[in-house]
Amino acid sequence: MNSVLILGGGGREHSLAWKLAASPQVKKIYAAPGNPGMAGVAELVNLPLSDFAGLADFAENENISLTIVGPEVPLIGGIVDYFQERGLKIFGPRANAAIIEGSKVFAKDLMKVFDIPTAYHTVCESYDFAVEYVCSIEPPFVIKADGLAAGKGVVIAETVDEAKAALFDMMENKCFGEAGKTVVIEEFLTGTEFSFMAFVNGKNVYPMLTARDHKRAFDNDKGPNTGGMGAYAPVPEISAEKVDEAINKVLIPVAKAMENTGRSFCGVLFAGLISTAKGIKVIEFNARFGDPETEVVLPLLKNDLFQVITDVMAGKDPQLTWSNQAALGVVLASKGYPGAYKNGFPIHGLSDLERDTLLFHCGTAKAENGGFATSGGRVLFAARKSGDIKSAAKQLYKDIKKIKCDNLFYRNDIGGSSDEADIPRQN
Repeated sequence: MNSVLILGGGGREHSLAWKLAASPQVKKIYAAPGNPGMAGVAELVNLPLSDFAGLADFAENENISLTIVGPEVPLIGGIVDYFQERGLKIFGPRANAAIIEGSKVFAKDLMKVFDIPTAYHTVCESYDFAVEYVCSIEPPFVIKADGLAAGKGVVIAETVDEAKAALFDMMENKCFGEAGKTVVIEEFLTGTEFSFMAFVNGKNVYPMLTARDHKRAFDNDKGPNTGGMGAYAPVPEISAEKVDEAINKVLIPVAKAMENTGRSFCGVLFAGLISTAKGIKVIEFNARFGDPETEVVLPLLKNDLFQVITDVMAGKDPQLTWSNQAALGVVLASKGYPGAYKNGFPIHGLSDLERDTLLFHCGTAKAENGGFATSGGRVLFAARKSGDIKSAAKQLYKDIKKIKCDNLFYRNDIGGSSDEADIPRQN
C-alpha cells in the first residue's frame, strides 16, 4: 500500500485527493498545505509550498510513495529537481521544462521554431516600444505578461487607448510584478476555445478529455479575467477530427520539441487551444493540471489515478478509459474577486447538497461553529455528472441554491447557450 503527498491547497488539489482516495493502492493521502474541506480525504500538513526542504523531509520521514505537484509556482521554482536530487518520487516537470508555462516568450519561440500553430505575435521589452507597436496595427489586441500572473495576466484591448492603459499597468505600474516586465502582444483570434490536458513523459503523450474553462467573472463572459469561474467536459463542439488535429499538430509536436531541446517533459501538459477557420491554434501552455478543468475531467476518468501516474512515470501506456457522461462545475467566489474581497463569512447548506453533487473546497477555513467560512477568492467548486452538459447544469444549479453565504457569487450560465456559440473567447 502507498502513501501520497499532494502539494497545494485549492479545488484542483481537493479533486486530486478525492480521486486518489478511490484507489485500492493508496492507504494514506497527505496535502500540504491543503484546506479544511480536504480533511475528509487527506491529512493536512502545515508546510508552505516554498519550503522545499521541509516538504522533502516530510516525504522522506513518512515514506511517501509519490508526491504530486498541483500549482505552477513550485514547479517553475524547481521543486521536482530538488525532490529528485534527494531520491524522492515526484510527478511534475523539472524547472527547465516547466518554463513552457513560466515564460510566454519561451513558449512562443518554441512554437515558432517547431512550426506549432499559434497567433502571430511580437515581444516587447519596453513600454515605449509596446505603445509604438500597438499604434501601428489594428485592434483588438491580446496583451500578455510574459511571466506568471495567477491566470490574470491577459488583457484583450478593443482600442489603442485600452491597450496603452494595459501596457502601462503591466510594464510601468508593475501590477504583476516582474512578470509584466516583458509582454507579448498577439493578434486576436476568433473561434471556439477549449482546454486540452495530457499526461506526458518525454515523447509519449496520453490525452485526457477536452474541457472548457470560463475566465470572465460575470455572466455572458463579462467582467475581468479570473482564475476560472466554472468548467465542463467534454466540449461537444470539438469533434473527434478536431481532437485528432490538436493531438497531432500540438500535443505530440510540443512534447517532441521539448525533448529535442533538452527539456524533456514529465507530468501534465495543459494546452489552451482555439479552433479557428484556419485550424487549431495554441493560446497558451501550462505545465500542470488545469484549475478548474481538473475538477470536471477527473470525475469522468474510469482509471485508478495512482496507477495512471505510476504507468506514465514508468513510460507505460496507462490505457485511459473515460465515462460517456459529461461533467459540469461552478465556482462560488467571494464578492469582489478577482479584485479585493473580504474573508470570514460563514457558509451554510453544504450538508444539504445531494449525494451526486461533488464539492471541492478552494478557499475555506474552519468556522467557530465547526462549519466552514470563506477564506479566499475562489471558495468552493460544485460539480455534477450527467448524460450531457445541459442536464448536468440543470441538476447542479438547482442544488447549488442550497448553499447560503452573504458574500459569495457565481455565474449562472456555465454550460448555457452563450458558451456553445462560435464566439471570440480568447481570454
